[in-house]
Amino acid sequence: MIIPVKKAEDYLNWAEKLNPGPWVDHSKVAARAAAIIADRGGLDPDRAYALGLVHDLGRYKGVTSMMHVYDGYSVLIKDGYSEAAQICITHSFPTQNFEEYSGRDDCTEEIRKEIKTILAKAVYTDYDRLIQLCDALALPAGVCLMEKRLVDVALRHGANALMIGKWKKMFSIFGYFQEKTGGNLYELFPEAVRNTFAG
Repeated sequence: MIIPVKKAEDYLNWAEKLNPGPWVDHSKVAARAAAIIADRGGLDPDRAYALGLVHDLGRYKGVTSMMHVYDGYSVLIKDGYSEAAQICITHSFPTQNFEEYSGRDDCTEEIRKEIKTILAKAVYTDYDRLIQLCDALALPAGVCLMEKRLVDVALRHGANALMIGKWKKMFSIFGYFQEKTGGNLYELFPEAVRNTFAG
């Protein structure tokens, strides 16, 4: 079942009450970027916007690392929103490799196995790819150069041996959506220069 925009907004408002923080504005920026790119690239902007709003829904539980992907998935799959639930997982795994996650593995062995199974079975769509891209473009203040956001995540959460491969995949996804939209993606976001070079 596809998640409606209003329902996604309700989920994000609920999550923000439980754990307010910059992640909420990041989610809103990712959602807005997803809608704009979707509109230019032949996808449904409302669907993209809703998925962007809930991609980090698992942050409602507080300060967690990998568990946030599973916590968001659990809420949405229980309510029947399978596409949005999958994106809660897939937004952090562009190559579908569990080991590439940037951050701490704070999952139990059972949950770890479940995430690996979900990734192995997932068929990535343009919406999975779009939210991966917009997650990598979105600071809480707005869209920035993807390189800045990737380095920001690595500085805060650490890096591992698979990071370069993950980054290469992100640049491939960026190129894919540039082709779909027929232009420079950054031209769609006037704030990108300011946010990239802001202290």
